[in-house]
Amino acid sequence: MDAITAHPSTALLTDRYELTMLQAALRSGAAHRRSVFEVFTRRLPNGRRYGVVGGIGRLLDAVENFRFTTPQLDWLADEGVVDEDTLRHLADYRFTGDIHGYPEGEVYFPGSPVLTVEGTFAEAVILETVILSILNHDSAIAAAASRMTSAAGDRPCIEMGARRAHERAAVAAARAAYVAGFSATSDLEAGFAYGIPTTGTAAHAFTLLHDSERDAFTAQIDSMGRGTTLLVDTYDLAEAVRTAVEVAGPTLGAVRIDSGDLTLLAHRVRRQLDELGAHKTRIIVTSDLDEYAIAALAAAPVDGYGVGTSLVTGSGHPTCAMVYKLVARETGPGGPLVPVAKRSAGAKTSVGGRKWAARRPDADGVAEAEVVGTGEVPAQLAAHLLHVPLIRRGEVVGREPLAAARDRHRRARAALPLSATQLSKGEPVLATELLVPADVLGLAG
Repeated sequence: MDAITAHPSTALLTDRYELTMLQAALRSGAAHRRSVFEVFTRRLPNGRRYGVVGGIGRLLDAVENFRFTTPQLDWLADEGVVDEDTLRHLADYRFTGDIHGYPEGEVYFPGSPVLTVEGTFAEAVILETVILSILNHDSAIAAAASRMTSAAGDRPCIEMGARRAHERAAVAAARAAYVAGFSATSDLEAGFAYGIPTTGTAAHAFTLLHDSERDAFTAQIDSMGRGTTLLVDTYDLAEAVRTAVEVAGPTLGAVRIDSGDLTLLAHRVRRQLDELGAHKTRIIVTSDLDEYAIAALAAAPVDGYGVGTSLVTGSGHPTCAMVYKLVARETGPGGPLVPVAKRSAGAKTSVGGRKWAARRPDADGVAEAEVVGTGEVPAQLAAHLLHVPLIRRGEVVGREPLAAARDRHRRARAALPLSATQLSKGEPVLATELLVPADVLGLAG
């Protein structure tokens, strides 16, 4: 059993400097200043038109379980990571602040305040790494999955990437893919943990095990019934299809093609199945698919897609480059919050102040801008605010069924301009408009 699964604590899923900052802030007296941190990204991956918020449910679990165990504290002491005063502080650590943000499945754009964490500096700063770890991974997978399900249209996509990722990342990826429209996963742990439908029948090894393809198909039909999916490209494809229908009859559930020119082969197999009377037998294709390959198969007689490597690696973009920045802090005990922001000669600037976000629709109800501001919300945007409460005074209030996030994503994507689903390279489909006082834009913290 590895260290992560051996205990539920998430407290060491963090970088060392989070704790050394805490130690220094405790010594200076600034650790208890009320602070506001914000998660956002400065840009989307090259060519992407929108991002997808993934992992909020996992994030809530991680914050709830961010508590230091005695063995963890002993290890920190043995390693000399922090001093005794800080260890005593960590022994009693509980997040008692507030978190609000974009709900899972929602889309986002550059500058969108995806998550806002408010509490004392001591409470909020040490959550940075685990929050970013979850959001960057799960949102990257969700964005890739959204592009794939959009390209697939009404045809189902099955997540099959467990063997191409770290075993725990694979479970998180299956979850994120389901939020973004995938219909099922091959990963049983994802099914067990999150209630995602699971699917799977047999690999080439099962066919190779038997003395003949007919024997393999017969064994599978006897075990799983005629509605199963038979893998038909171990040897000769046309012969395998013929044998499959002879063994299962015309009510065979599906055949799977895992190699070759999938467009050409799908047409050939569909024609052959129809000639054999198996008109309702579906064709499932796999073999290193991504959103571009799925789009290219739109005109082919394909009934479903199995996607692995490209999905669990974010289809070339395995992270969202989200950052966690302090945007406001208390001036002193009981004092007001003042905006703070990094000011740099490079591109790593940020905008200070606690922010709200709204998506402004046009007259037809199609989103036309992401509006981000500080202070009072304009009346015309009040009905279009995006943030929801997730944690209030340390208690989780935003936990929801995974199906709710899945439905939300479908609605959010449908409300974007049609160009959002184009796979050709382009700018984000919505511009981010800032409603922030000019003097705040140049603040340095």
